[in-house]
Amino acid sequence: MSPIPDIEDFEERAAICEYDSDATRKEAEDLAARFQGFRDADDYWSWLAEYVLRRGIPR
Repeated sequence: MSPIPDIEDFEERAAICEYDSDATRKEAEDLAARFQGFRDADDYWSWLAEYVLRRGIPR
């Protein structure tokens, strides 16, 4: 996983996956999150929220 997740890449991958397949938005976001090394989209967004609140990389 990169030090800071790439939000633009996450959104683009999720949109392409959702558009090109029968995946739901949740499934597409989970896939995009896993591509960046997270368990799922909830883990991805939680990490980003902690990063913003603490102004640094979560431990």
